[in-house]
Amino acid sequence: MIQYYLKQDGKIVEIPERVPSCWINVVPPIGPNELDGLSKELEIPLDFLTDSLDIDERSRYEREDDSRLILVNTPLLNENVQENEAIYLTVPIGIILTPENLLTISSRDNPVLSVFLEGRVKNFNPSDEKRFVLQLFEQIVFRFLACLKKLNLQRNIYEQELYDSSRSSDLKQLLRIEKSLVYFVNSLSANDLLKMKMKRTDLLKIGGDEDLIDLFEDVIIDNSQALEMANVHTNILNGTMEAYASIISNNLNYVIQRLTLITIILMVPTLVASYYGMNFEWLPLANSRYGFLLVVVISIILSLILAWFFRSRRLF
Repeated sequence: MIQYYLKQDGKIVEIPERVPSCWINVVPPIGPNELDGLSKELEIPLDFLTDSLDIDERSRYEREDDSRLILVNTPLLNENVQENEAIYLTVPIGIILTPENLLTISSRDNPVLSVFLEGRVKNFNPSDEKRFVLQLFEQIVFRFLACLKKLNLQRNIYEQELYDSSRSSDLKQLLRIEKSLVYFVNSLSANDLLKMKMKRTDLLKIGGDEDLIDLFEDVIIDNSQALEMANVHTNILNGTMEAYASIISNNLNYVIQRLTLITIILMVPTLVASYYGMNFEWLPLANSRYGFLLVVVISIILSLILAWFFRSRRLF
């Protein structure tokens, strides 16, 4: 579906057809004929549109005649609720700059674009394409930071629950968080390289505008901070998972050790009873009235001596 937006009377309004300096937003569901028609209408390569719909595309930019494509990854809540899937995924947004319009396209409904549509971005004007691109970058970084805070909060909750009981469900949730952080680290790193390259080549042609240069530098700094935060959370989570693995292994070894010692202690009465189960004509205390009780008492005493020995060695 293709949507067209303009700013009128200080508000973002949808218009029925394309006009110069309007914002073109392509959202799902997207038909193949729509992409072909849009490619011919705007005179842009079809690959610019199809590449933007590939969730595995890396962050990059391309130039083709008078058109420029910028692909940047954004965080998105994973709609798949399976336990082995990440909580958040990263999906690219395609930003296509043409001589007359700015076009955005994504394979899924993206909350970053919703912020612009709802008019929550200060000084946003679709006709100012340079500032629009930088504001998109800025909102993407803010989205990453917000998702990182949510992931860190969830990590703290599951860690606290694991202190009380080592449930497999909590460990699975930590694994989902770990997968999300891996996606975030890779995407933020790629986005950081993209922005540094765009600044170096002046893709947006903002070399003479100090206000936009300052905004771009702030976005790069914020992206670096988000990347550092994602790395810190990843390292903390990795350390936590390793610590819990060690604790679980240590507890298992302790339980096995205690069961082994109990088995050895109980083996003494069993050994004595097995001797008296042999078919010999003469056994000690076989004809005694108190033979059975004496054998039981001796077995208990031997077991207690063995238990005391293990206890003195701090094995039990």
